[in-house]
Amino acid sequence: MASCPCQSGQSFAACCGPILAGAPAPTALALMRSRYTAYAHGDVAHLARTLAPEHRAGFDAGDVRAGMGATRWLGLEILDTVDGGADDSTGIVEFVARFQAQGQSRALHERSRFRRDAADGGWVYVDGETDLQSVKKPGRNDPCPCGSGRKFKQCCGRA
Repeated sequence: MASCPCQSGQSFAACCGPILAGAPAPTALALMRSRYTAYAHGDVAHLARTLAPEHRAGFDAGDVRAGMGATRWLGLEILDTVDGGADDSTGIVEFVARFQAQGQSRALHERSRFRRDAADGGWVYVDGETDLQSVKKPGRNDPCPCGSGRKFKQCCGRA
């Protein structure tokens, strides 16, 4: 069983797999994790489907797909959640997503807003406040930021 890219500690099949396949996310956090996994897997359709309807017109699948091809996702860290549970109608998830793009290690720090969509009751991503930062590349013997437990040189540092 492959670990889920969202680093929940569960297998992909037990975590984000069903949500990417179309099952509704039970919480805002589950939707956020599935959206991270969609970026890691190149699932543009899931990103479009889980975007709030008022933002779908501005979603450019081609641009997103091109960005995915140039990005290597390394790990996800959840910092905070506010509401977003099974009985809530809105929620906030704050996270840091680490990735490599154009030879640079970077981190996206976002505080994302989610809500239940009135049409089908599923969670959708509304928007977020972001902070994109360059981060120091790990040393060869540092733990890999992807969460594998291996040294960077034996994992994501093999490029």
